Amino acid sequence: MGLRRGCHYTGGMITLAELARTLDRAGILTSLTPGADVSVSGASCDSRSVRAGELFVCKGATFRPAFLAGAVGKGAVAYLCGAEHADELAQVAPSVPALVTSDLRRAMALVSAEAFGRPDRSLPIVGITGTKGKTTTAYLLRSIVDAARGEKSCGMIGTVETFDGVTDEPSRNTTPEAPDLWRHLANARDARLSALVMEVSSQALKYDRSYGVGLDVACFLNIGLDHISPVEHADFEDYFTSKLKIFSQCETAVVNLDSDHVDRILDAASRASRVRTFGIGRPDADAWADDLVASEGGMSFSLHLGGWERPVELPFPGDFSVSNALAAALSAHLLGIGPDDIVRGLATTRVPGRMEFYHSKDRKLTAVVDYAHNRLAFESLLSAVSSSFAGAQVISVFGAVGGKAEERRRDLPEMAARFSDYIVLTSDDPWTEDPLDICREMERALPPDFPHEVVIDREEAARRAFELAEGRRSVVLLLAKGHETYQHTREGFVPCVSDCELARRGIEAHDRAHPAER
Repeated sequence: MGLRRGCHYTGGMITLAELARTLDRAGILTSLTPGADVSVSGASCDSRSVRAGELFVCKGATFRPAFLAGAVGKGAVAYLCGAEHADELAQVAPSVPALVTSDLRRAMALVSAEAFGRPDRSLPIVGITGTKGKTTTAYLLRSIVDAARGEKSCGMIGTVETFDGVTDEPSRNTTPEAPDLWRHLANARDARLSALVMEVSSQALKYDRSYGVGLDVACFLNIGLDHISPVEHADFEDYFTSKLKIFSQCETAVVNLDSDHVDRILDAASRASRVRTFGIGRPDADAWADDLVASEGGMSFSLHLGGWERPVELPFPGDFSVSNALAAALSAHLLGIGPDDIVRGLATTRVPGRMEFYHSKDRKLTAVVDYAHNRLAFESLLSAVSSSFAGAQVISVFGAVGGKAEERRRDLPEMAARFSDYIVLTSDDPWTEDPLDICREMERALPPDFPHEVVIDREEAARRAFELAEGRRSVVLLLAKGHETYQHTREGFVPCVSDCELARRGIEAHDRAHPAER
């Protein structure tokens, strides 16, 4: 399939003059101060973690000249800055050579790629974008690669965690800033990982965080309304256009034929060398599924791919989960992985904080933890739970973020009311806003007299939901926070109990209260 394999980087340095030529070819070099012969071994935009021999990138709305002084003190040998700050920074570090650019974001990506030796040319990389399902699809694909090539053989850069063969830690952003992204790719190359899967956010595509990363496969899952705000995307067109940019940097495009706006997606995908498709009940697709059967344990279906057919047991509910599995299976097939490993990897996938099920011993209570946080994800998850747990009372616990994506304050309660019997509105990263104000706004979007209450403290809201669940077969959904152990508030990132832990507590309390029914 033309994948980049076996060409491992052997180390080396690049001069500042060579980096300047890269920016000049892109038409964004303003100047290079004396010191062009200095050698650079990497790049960083964090003065606290810069390493000796690296180039430091002076960026960000909160950047202060003192950061450059700190980076130089830690061994940075040169720096990159925008033309508007060049004179000021030259006073801070007059003896340190500088690259000055007219487009700092694009320059940061181009320079980082070269400084780390273009690791994307030595490592098969799959990029995944979409309004919902990126994280689950990434974990499905990683599970398949690990099943085929050994545990911890596949790197991961995404919302939940970053694993590159050297670093293994919780993620701060879905797609990190360019210097950090290229460092992770270089680590994965040097660790000789079999492949790397990365979630590619709309923000990363819009602001060039992932610019220039050569993707063997770019997978487009779906598109829906989300991330529309003054600090994200001005409108749906900006959001959609940003997502479609992923096809400009891939060899093979993988497209969901069941997505909204699929004709436009396919048109953009035609920029790639090859286009492959997937869909449910679509024999015309390269990967497709039929014979779907839902149960409380997940989904079973028949997978058709590459001229073969296999039964699959998937530990997640809903048709949307089957769609995610098709995307992962087709991407794995493009990486050269066979059917047995694909089926085994799909069946054994676990995603932290995504569609995690906790069952009481008497099977009368189920808690579901999921990161669903927009209209499309709410509709997919809640409809799947309603179908899989027919006759059960459904209690949904969720909030909406502050300071952005204001459409969720209308969309989430509207959608939840369609599939829930009771709703508990609570806090979810209120940021600069009062969480009570956000909840009152969501209340106004609920149908008149819909059963609900507002409990701002998220831990208490979960406890209340499990209290309401007693007395009949019930499902409690804890939504939008997943594995996270913090709330983003006016005071910063405040520690909190994760929804996963809240679910465990609720189930354990039920089991203690009903020992004779086990």
